[in-house]
Amino acid sequence: LQAALRDGSARYRQRDFAAAAAEFSTALELCSQGFATEDPLKSSPDDISRLASWIESKLVICYLELGQLGLALHHSHRSIIQNPSHFRSHLRQAACFRCLHRYSEAARSAMVAQCLYVLAEGAGLETSDLIQLYWQAMTQEALSGEVSFSVLYTPFENEDKTDKIKEANKTFAEKHPDYVQHVFTDPHGIHLLPERAESHPDQQYLLTLGFRNKEIGKTVEMSVTRKLPVFPGQKTTFSPSMEEEAETFWQNTGKRIMAAMAFIGSTKIKDERGPCARAIEQFHHASLLSHLQRGEEQAQVMTQAMAELATVPYLQRVSQEDDELLQSLMADAVDILSGRTGERVWTKIQKV
Repeated sequence: LQAALRDGSARYRQRDFAAAAAEFSTALELCSQGFATEDPLKSSPDDISRLASWIESKLVICYLELGQLGLALHHSHRSIIQNPSHFRSHLRQAACFRCLHRYSEAARSAMVAQCLYVLAEGAGLETSDLIQLYWQAMTQEALSGEVSFSVLYTPFENEDKTDKIKEANKTFAEKHPDYVQHVFTDPHGIHLLPERAESHPDQQYLLTLGFRNKEIGKTVEMSVTRKLPVFPGQKTTFSPSMEEEAETFWQNTGKRIMAAMAFIGSTKIKDERGPCARAIEQFHHASLLSHLQRGEEQAQVMTQAMAELATVPYLQRVSQEDDELLQSLMADAVDILSGRTGERVWTKIQKV
């Protein structure tokens, strides 16, 4: 293991990223066999996880440099699963999403990184500001390329939320008359914007969205306001005869709905629907991809859901009930990725 790490680091410094990736992959394989110190019996699970996360992070950079963006993203998720509280792992994930032009998800990763940095480090205002600038840039990039919806953030204190939502919807209609086929304000969770702490201490916002297409707007609202998220278009269990219909739905509508849902998550740390709500959305997405016979994409989304679940306890308090759901969903994701079938918590959620 030490030899593989030493050779990988040497190749990495020489910018021979293909050779470095091969060495780090060997090291990762050894980690999976329980090695983190010279004596495997003295390797604690935490030691192995931290080392595995570090190796994964090096693989992220190697594959980004080699232009293999899918592999880089995959390893960024795995790095987070192994060590979810380390803010740099989330920044690397943001870089992968950015290179893939998935700017809303890049913004979310940067937001999580900034939150974790403040919680863990606290002191480095300059670094915190830089992360916020990155987060802000990704949010702006996401909006600049979006044509199906527009947004409005309304400052929110401890006012009556119902009245404030009505006011926000009215203001949105006045400011964005081209996006009023369907307008709604996210009632679940307060949003944060990447603004310097000294200028806007703890300022919270309501997020209002307006759509050019009424049906897409209504579907997004249903998906993000229900207590239990439902993936758009997935009303019944899929059968092989429905694959073509599902593909048409995904290409014409599903992608635009997912873009709006991803943007909503880019400024919201805590979700009032529950800490697992966003991961459940990703489970639904992965389920649809499996029915479309897109195994590689399904695995990517499922690994992303695991990274999301692993990070949740570091961002908010989790009740015992939610913690049991979180652990069950994590186990389900492992089963799905390894191809195991059977009755799961996730299967029960789908039935509901």
